[in-house]
Amino acid sequence: MDGTETVRIWAIADLHLPGRQDKPMDIFGAHWRDHAATIEANWRANIAPADLVLIAGDISWAMRLSDVCDDLAWIDALPGTKVLCKGNHDYWWNSRSRARSVLPPSLQLVDCDALRVDDVVLCGTRGWSVPGDRDFDQATDGRIYERELGRLDRALAGAQQLAAPENLPIIVLLHFPPFREGEPTAFAERIAAAGAAACVYGHLHQADQWASATTGCVAGVHYYLTACDALQFNPLRLAEVERGHA
Repeated sequence: MDGTETVRIWAIADLHLPGRQDKPMDIFGAHWRDHAATIEANWRANIAPADLVLIAGDISWAMRLSDVCDDLAWIDALPGTKVLCKGNHDYWWNSRSRARSVLPPSLQLVDCDALRVDDVVLCGTRGWSVPGDRDFDQATDGRIYERELGRLDRALAGAQQLAAPENLPIIVLLHFPPFREGEPTAFAERIAAAGAAACVYGHLHQADQWASATTGCVAGVHYYLTACDALQFNPLRLAEVERGHA
């Protein structure tokens, strides 16, 4: 194994599977009609069993752990190894250990920690809105924001420890975007300082948000917006990650 080895990686976020809730997604626009069937068709057309798929949050509308199992089984039936992080609507995910206890065989998760899959190290947390955002309220959001920064710090520290012996690339899963109006937030600053190779995020669901979202290489990190509607419900293949990049 040498520095030219590559890993085939895909990403898609914001699946918003039903979670046994009566919440038709086409209330958010006709493009959401039967979106799960569209995702499945595109997934099966492109992704092989040996591939790695990153899902950056808002997986299911389920409110309880018992209600998410059908959605997790649906993801498990699709090709590939899947790694998940939490989104702001994943209310079923209130404990890392409990969430892991119901994962089917092809699913893993990161929750302010890190894991290695093949020759890539993955880490992540949910993230949050940041100071300056229109809806940011210091009284209610400040504590969550600081907590999520601390969780990202722990995730990145764990990733660096796993990556160091073989200089493996680190990919960060973050649900909330790590940029605000094109400028790096404290989340992006920490991701760059840790030497991550890439970061995938979701959460953005409006065309004007997609147009202004930060993607591409910034401070040595490749950023990918992977909200499924932004991708027209087609998993995005990440640029090939070479060992020794980070």
